[in-house]
Amino acid sequence: MLKFRTIPKAEPRGEHLPEVATINGDTEQAGVRLEEAERKLQETLEQLEERTREAEALRQVAEIICSGLPLEEMLQKVADIAVETTATESCLIYLLDEERDELVLRAARDEAKNLVRKVRLKFGEGITGWVARERQPVVLPRNAFTDVRHKPIPELQTDKYHSRLSVPLIDREHQVIGVVNVRSRAPRQYSASQIRLLETIAKQVGSAIETSLHVRSMETRITRLSTLSEVSKTITSNLYLEEILELIVAMTAKTMNFKICSIMLLDENKGELVIKATQSQSKEYVKKPNLKMGESIAGQAVVLGKPLAVLDVQKIEGYRYPDIAKKEGLRSLICMPLKVKEKTIGVLNCYTDKPHTFTEEEVTLLSALANQAAIAIANAKLMVRSAIVQEMHHRVKNNLQTIASLLRLQITYKKQDESVADVLNESINRILSIAAVHEMLSREDLDCVSVKKIGESILAAVKQSLVGPHMKIDTFVSGPDLMLPSHQATSVSLILNELAQNAVEHGFEGLEHGSIRIDLTNKGEEVVIEVTNDGRPVPPGFDLKSNRNLGLRIVDNLVRDDLGGRFSLENAGGLTKATIAFPK
Repeated sequence: MLKFRTIPKAEPRGEHLPEVATINGDTEQAGVRLEEAERKLQETLEQLEERTREAEALRQVAEIICSGLPLEEMLQKVADIAVETTATESCLIYLLDEERDELVLRAARDEAKNLVRKVRLKFGEGITGWVARERQPVVLPRNAFTDVRHKPIPELQTDKYHSRLSVPLIDREHQVIGVVNVRSRAPRQYSASQIRLLETIAKQVGSAIETSLHVRSMETRITRLSTLSEVSKTITSNLYLEEILELIVAMTAKTMNFKICSIMLLDENKGELVIKATQSQSKEYVKKPNLKMGESIAGQAVVLGKPLAVLDVQKIEGYRYPDIAKKEGLRSLICMPLKVKEKTIGVLNCYTDKPHTFTEEEVTLLSALANQAAIAIANAKLMVRSAIVQEMHHRVKNNLQTIASLLRLQITYKKQDESVADVLNESINRILSIAAVHEMLSREDLDCVSVKKIGESILAAVKQSLVGPHMKIDTFVSGPDLMLPSHQATSVSLILNELAQNAVEHGFEGLEHGSIRIDLTNKGEEVVIEVTNDGRPVPPGFDLKSNRNLGLRIVDNLVRDDLGGRFSLENAGGLTKATIAFPK
């Protein structure tokens, strides 16, 4: 039996279209939401990547800060990181010089590297100065060189960079200590994250710079205190005064980075300041003439008895040697008086090679060094005087032996017609000539005596003891002020006494007027003394070796045996000239 399947009645087409539309709409919305999710995911990934780069940049900055690198090297590495993180081409880092109120270029990532420390801007000058003064960042995406605050600096090619981002460097005390600039030649839009990152880097670097400067300040202070300690030890050492003073100026110049440091001592007799020590190798500076009291800055400091400082010796009126200052590159100067018991005995001069305002700490340290130098000088004088006192008995003994020998010679060569008074007068003058040396030794600072002063003293004594009221003798002493050790000075004093006495007794006998002249010459390694008189000349055929004149024999023996020199006596141009030459 056949069975037939019933075929359902077909429904009209289009009755399910709304459901299909709904499905399609849901699919489209799902696609939109998926695209939005993908976009947000991409943004999140980009943000994460950016944050990662920022974190890496900050990590690198922190690593550099903690590495203990010198300040200049640290700033240079920070400049490199700033360029990389902002995708720019140039970075310039300025630090504030508070003394001069200037911003100084200290690091550069571009062609300006060779201009580090050379470019300076006044505080508030240009965009960099404005950022420092206002403590606010500046963002210029394009045409930065048209900004009203822009200051053209050809060396930095400022007119070739379109974009610019500048942020202040702030330390932990919230003080501005510099500015960080990044630049690009093409216009560039800086993102908020780049601005934020550069500001964060600037804050980190600002704190690091503050720490670095503090450490450097402490190191400088320790070094300076060490210098002061070394100077104190030197004073109690066995070094000579000249060596101590040379050490003081050398250590002061090195420790405080001075161009030239010198010590000038006061010559009270001449009223002049004389350079006694300097670390400078400049011949012009070392050989410059002495300063009179009150002359130039150093002379004024001595007269006033207080420190004097000038910002630029090349420009100030009253500075004695501006030509030397320009040639040697000397700028700022401070003069510290050297005092012993409130008496100024000299001055410590310190020069810089750039204009510099001396800080209170520097003045305090230099004052301490000046006091140490003054103590060293006072100690040296005391040591010399002590040595003189300790050896005085030895010198007196030797001189008494010399006097005894002279008296024996006097007895041997005494003329029959010579009175006892004449003999005693000659002996007295010889003793007084020796005494003149010791009198000067007791007054001089060091164990040396001025030959010029010896000559003047002896000529005055001879006039007083041997020249009668009927005779007039003029005396002169000329030439450099030669200084001789005491043993040489004693021999020279006896020689000059004998020559002066011989001139009065033999050259001017029977005359009413005459003159005696002593001329001193320094010929490097040799001293030459000429004693001339315009009295009667030496007789024809005069032979010094066969002459029995006691005074001339004494002169010849002293010159040859004690001084190791030469003696001659001759007529020259109507004058009688005695010449003594001996090595120093």
